[in-house]
Amino acid sequence: MAGQFKYGVSLYSFTEDFGSVMGLEEGFDHIADTGATGIEILGATHVTGYPEPPKAWLDRWFDLLDWHRLEPTNMCSWVDTKLRLGCSMTIEEGAAELERDLRLAHRLGFKFLRPKFGVIDQDLTPDPIWAPAVERVLDLAHKLDIVMNPEIHSPTPINHPVVHEYIHFIERTGTKNFALLIDTGIFQDRPLRGWQHELPEGDSEAAKIINGIHVDPEEFLGIAQYVSFIQAKFHYINDDLHDENIPWDKVIPVLKRAGYAGYLSSEYEGAREPWVAIDQVRRQQLLLRQLEQAYDAAPVAA
Repeated sequence: MAGQFKYGVSLYSFTEDFGSVMGLEEGFDHIADTGATGIEILGATHVTGYPEPPKAWLDRWFDLLDWHRLEPTNMCSWVDTKLRLGCSMTIEEGAAELERDLRLAHRLGFKFLRPKFGVIDQDLTPDPIWAPAVERVLDLAHKLDIVMNPEIHSPTPINHPVVHEYIHFIERTGTKNFALLIDTGIFQDRPLRGWQHELPEGDSEAAKIINGIHVDPEEFLGIAQYVSFIQAKFHYINDDLHDENIPWDKVIPVLKRAGYAGYLSSEYEGAREPWVAIDQVRRQQLLLRQLEQAYDAAPVAA
C-alpha cells in the first residue's frame, strides 16, 4: 500500500545497555526482534575505531546486516564547532568533518546523515558556518547518494528561524541532498514521567525539557515536503501501550495525511536503567504499527 511507514530503531535507544550488557550483535538482535527493518547509529559511539573502523569490524557489520535483514538508515554525526575554546572552526574545517562522515556513512551503507553543528544559543541555532560548509559538500553527497538532514529538536519548534533557514537553503540550492529530520520530542505535550522535583514554570529551558514545547502536530503539514527522516523520540509507554508524553494518536494521522512514507526510527530517551529500553522500544514499535493500521482501516471521509 502506498504511503506505508518504514520502521527502524536507533542504537542510541540502548545507551544504558550498550557497551555493558549489550554489544553490537545483541543490539542487532533486539532491533530485528521488534520487526523493524532499519538500524540507526551514532557514528562516534557505535563504530569501533571511528572514523576508520578496522576490517574485522566492517566484515562483522555487513554480516549482521545480512543475517538480520536490516538496512542502515541514518548515521548521526557531529561538527564540533566548540571543540577549541576561543577559536572558531573555519568553513573549511567544517566541510572536512562533513566529508569525513559522508564517506564513512557511504562505506557502511547509510542513505542519511544527521550532522549536528555546535549551537550559538538556547534555541539550538547552529553555528553560522553550517550553510557554507554544507554547500561545499553537496556534490559529494550527491555522488554518494546520501541526504544530509539536520535535526529539528526541542526546544526548537517547527515555526522557527532555524527551520526557515534550512528550508531557504534547500530552495536556494535546489539540492536533493539536504532535508529536515524531525525529532518527535517537539510534540511532547505532558511532563516527563518520574520527575521528582517541583515542575518548572514559564519559558525556562528546564520547563521546556520537562514539560515539552507542545508543537501542534498539524504544523508538520507545512514542512512535510522537506522532511526526509523521523526520529520517533519517546520517554515512556505504559502497560496499556499508551505513550504518557507524545500524542501519537494525533501525530500518526498527520504523518499519513502528509504522505510521509519514510522511516519512523525509535529513539528511546526515558529512564536509563538496564534492560528497560529493550522493552520500551518493543512497546513503541507495536504502538506505532497499531496506530498506522487503525488509520489505514478507517473509512475514507466522503
